[in-house]
Amino acid sequence: MDDGFFGLLRRRFERAMDRPFLRVPDGATVTYGEMDERSALAAGWLRSLGVAAGDRVVVQLPKSVDGVALYLGVLRLGAVYVPLNTAYTPAEVEWFVADAEPAAVVQDAGSLARGLDRSQPVGGVLERGPDDLAALVYTSGTTGRPKGAMLTHHNLASNAVTLQQAWAFQSSDVLLHALPIFHVHGLMVALHTAMLSACEVIFLERFDGREVIASLPDATVMMGVPTHYSRLMTLEGFDATACSRVRLLISGSAPMTAELHRAVAGRTGCSVLERYGMSEALMITSNPYDGARVAGTVGFALPGIEVRVCTDDGAEVEGRAGMVQVRGPNVGPGYWRRSDATSESRTTDGWFITGDVGRLDGAGRLTLEGRATDMIISGGLNVYPVEIEQILDAHPAVVESAVVGLAHPDLGEAVTAFVVPEPGTSGAGDGLTRELAGTLTDMARFKHPKRFVTVEQLPRNAMGKVLKAELRRQYADLFSK
Repeated sequence: MDDGFFGLLRRRFERAMDRPFLRVPDGATVTYGEMDERSALAAGWLRSLGVAAGDRVVVQLPKSVDGVALYLGVLRLGAVYVPLNTAYTPAEVEWFVADAEPAAVVQDAGSLARGLDRSQPVGGVLERGPDDLAALVYTSGTTGRPKGAMLTHHNLASNAVTLQQAWAFQSSDVLLHALPIFHVHGLMVALHTAMLSACEVIFLERFDGREVIASLPDATVMMGVPTHYSRLMTLEGFDATACSRVRLLISGSAPMTAELHRAVAGRTGCSVLERYGMSEALMITSNPYDGARVAGTVGFALPGIEVRVCTDDGAEVEGRAGMVQVRGPNVGPGYWRRSDATSESRTTDGWFITGDVGRLDGAGRLTLEGRATDMIISGGLNVYPVEIEQILDAHPAVVESAVVGLAHPDLGEAVTAFVVPEPGTSGAGDGLTRELAGTLTDMARFKHPKRFVTVEQLPRNAMGKVLKAELRRQYADLFSK
């Protein structure tokens, strides 16, 4: 037993308690020492609510300094952090709460602030073993219902240390942070590496292109999703002058096109470093910090992690497309209370099946070519079509529907719904579209289709399976027109 991942973080920054940690938009700065004190208060508040080691704490809060303190307080207390997207509706949150069975649900920033101000701090750090759960991150599954990806203290610690070393983070760095912290990218990649190196973080409330450009001259590192970079490319001021101190631009959560990769490099003089990861395994591969960052690829397996590509019959292949599989200390133990899904995601020899299709070249560089599932990544957020299709299909004017992701210049992929209307309603046009959009009000906005397309029938194969690949091919240019 040891003091878990929080103990590791604290040992890294305990000699830098006077150093700035989070610099917020109003100009105020929170030091590492102040954050340490705030996390102790958060742990005390949670304890007063009855939270104990191993209990889940569901959190759906706007990005804030107190939100970071709460995360660290959960770890400090030995509880399990369960972040939820702030866009989720009450109906969606209700499902997550029922599944996670938390000891506490935190959704009100005001209540959190008052609780921290009135609580008694927990000065110590509860002992945790490397295999104890630290976080539960919900991700879409093949049934359309989310699954809770379990992450242990060892998963978080090993991956954070690996990234800090691979990307050469130092205490002198300044990280520009415009990501949400309900997501692995913003929380367990960006903030973890910053805290391990005790560096400063420009902590923006959300991504705003002009605010990012104004902050870039003070930054040495920025992490973003492809949508962020595509939006920056439309603005004046995103150039080599703004990036004069930047040593590293990192992109992840969705594939970046080779065209955008080259455009950013040409404008700023910085070659974007793409990496590849997922909730179940944190970061898996990365283009090199020192070395060629090849556009359209996600680089090599990180140190201590193994990646292979296999055919459907399990044969390992090189230079050909196949299923990407991974093994290493970054891979979580499975899905919360879903032994069936956990078993399905593992090979007989213990590798995790990512669900992504890719190919490895002779040097071990990975290129992703798509997903075996139909999951859509829109603006860096996962959307599973079944969830939307079930609602659309229940409408009396709809025979059936198919939801796919189509290439979009800003979002990467745009959620698009193809609908076969009941006879006699096909001419309803905009009226039907408005009706269908109205059925999705209990669903987060990022899941809503950007376009509804009415069709006479959906393409199918000889077995009757809808050919979503054919829809993607036929309508590939829908958002470029």
